[in-house]
Amino acid sequence: MTRRQFEKLVRETLKALPKDIRQKLKNIDVVVEEGTGDEDVLGQYEGVSLKDRGEGYSMVLPDKITLFKRAIEAECRETRRSVRGEIRDTVLHEIAHHFGICDDRMDDLGVY
Repeated sequence: MTRRQFEKLVRETLKALPKDIRQKLKNIDVVVEEGTGDEDVLGQYEGVSLKDRGEGYSMVLPDKITLFKRAIEAECRETRRSVRGEIRDTVLHEIAHHFGICDDRMDDLGVY
């Protein structure tokens, strides 16, 4: 899959999010990178989660969600999942971090 095709799936995934979720994604960039060399890392959230922001939180660079194209494609080959589905799950996982939900809590909720 080309990078352009992959990025189109990411945009479609973001547009398909419920409106109330999209409205809470202020000052956040979602980007695609080829990879980190670690195919176990499908995505990464960098920033200060909404629950950890204090009253003085302002004038900061955007938070960032990075999707790693090669890792997602490798995961799909291994599990026979669709790239679209894996992008969706990865985006939702990283958005959960943006809202302050840690991996252990997602595990408790049965996300994995």
